[in-house]
This record gives sequence, C-alpha cells and structure tokens, in this order.
Amino acid sequence: MTTVMRTMAAELEHESQATRKLLERIPADKGDWTPHPRAMPLGQLAMHIATMPGGIAKMVLGDGVDFAANPPHPPAFESHSQIMNSFGPSLAEGLAVLRGISDQRAMQPFRITHGAKVLMEMPRAGIVRYILLNHLYHHRGQLSTYLRILDVKLPSVYGPSADENPFANA
Repeated sequence: MTTVMRTMAAELEHESQATRKLLERIPADKGDWTPHPRAMPLGQLAMHIATMPGGIAKMVLGDGVDFAANPPHPPAFESHSQIMNSFGPSLAEGLAVLRGISDQRAMQPFRITHGAKVLMEMPRAGIVRYILLNHLYHHRGQLSTYLRILDVKLPSVYGPSADENPFANA
C-alpha cells in the first residue's frame, strides 16, 4: 500500500472544497481584471488554479522537467464556465495520478531545470508538496485577495471569513 502520495491526495481532495468555492465566486465579467499592471489577470490566475492538480501531477510521472524546453503556461481564460469545467477533470486526474505513485517512486529524485541550470531537485513527494500543494495554496490566497478587492463575499476556507462563519449556527 502506498501511503506518502495517498496522504497528499487526501489533502488535495479535502482542500479542493475550498478551492471550488473560491473558483465559483469569480465574477463572470472580470476575467481580464488585474489589481496591478504586473499582476496576473483574474481569469488567467483562476485557470492556473483550476488546471494545476492534473497538470502538475502528470508532470511528476516523469523524472524531471526542463522549463526551457517546456515552459509552463496556464490555458488562456475564455469564460467562467471554462474554469469550472476544467477544475473537476483536473482534480480527478491529479488524484488518480497521486494515488498511483508508490512510496518507492515518491522518494526517488525529481529534477526541475531550465536548460543546463538545475532549479531544484528533491524527492518526487517533495515536488508534489512544494509545486502542487503549497503552490496551489499560494495562488488560492492570491485569488482570495483579488476577490476581496472586487468586493466579492469570501467563503470560509480554514475558519470564518469576514463574510461567512461556518460556526455561527453550530
């Protein structure tokens, strides 16, 4: 039985509830909106988040990735429904990949390079933690900030938000 990646898959599955709630609240007419000229537009950020589970999980099936040869690009934003239609399949694919990686494979090295330059090398499980899970949470926090600036009511993620208190009726 594999335990390392199954634990991370369980975490990803649990966290997907909060991710979905945030993605659902993106205003359909604000895909091109950005809080700053150097910031990623809202729709692009949302597509990055929506496609991250499957894309990164597939990436770790190999022994490494060269970003010079394969630069990461989230799919272009087209519509709010595209975001929501992308998230479910990406999540399902990510969960299936993670659940299928053995503990032995999870501990084997994975290398991220840019041409000849090694950007990072660590066990595959570390890459999943860092590039999939932590990276997803980082961008989810960024999305929360975008939504707050747009005066969108934020869901509870790890406890009450200023707009939603899951403990209020407990």
